[in-house]
Amino acid sequence: MPYRFLVDATVLVHLAFLAYVVVGGFLAWRWRRTIWLHVVAVAWGFGTVLVGMDCPLTHLENWARAKAGEQQLPSDGFIAHYLTGVLYPTNAVDLVRALVAVCVVASWIGFLLPRLRGSRGRASV
Repeated sequence: MPYRFLVDATVLVHLAFLAYVVVGGFLAWRWRRTIWLHVVAVAWGFGTVLVGMDCPLTHLENWARAKAGEQQLPSDGFIAHYLTGVLYPTNAVDLVRALVAVCVVASWIGFLLPRLRGSRGRASV
């Protein structure tokens, strides 16, 4: 029973992390210091998807699943198991990745533009 709870908790943390990768840059518009946490999260998230870096949350979930007597996640990982084919069709993976990248870039531009404009305004005074 405690291992099943750990599986569920790990899934929730994983989903929260993915949501933060997508929208965390927009949160930094309000809480500016969090931009560095978002940069690290994006680097880690994109690294696991694009480069194939290992995700410790996937390892934790697989360990807890084994202890609970359940099957491990498939080799293609958390996103493929829980999101692909559930939230979006399998043939839209590249489109979803591109949209995530667009959200991240847009949030960073929106974070940087007011700061760049503000620094230029102060320099000319």
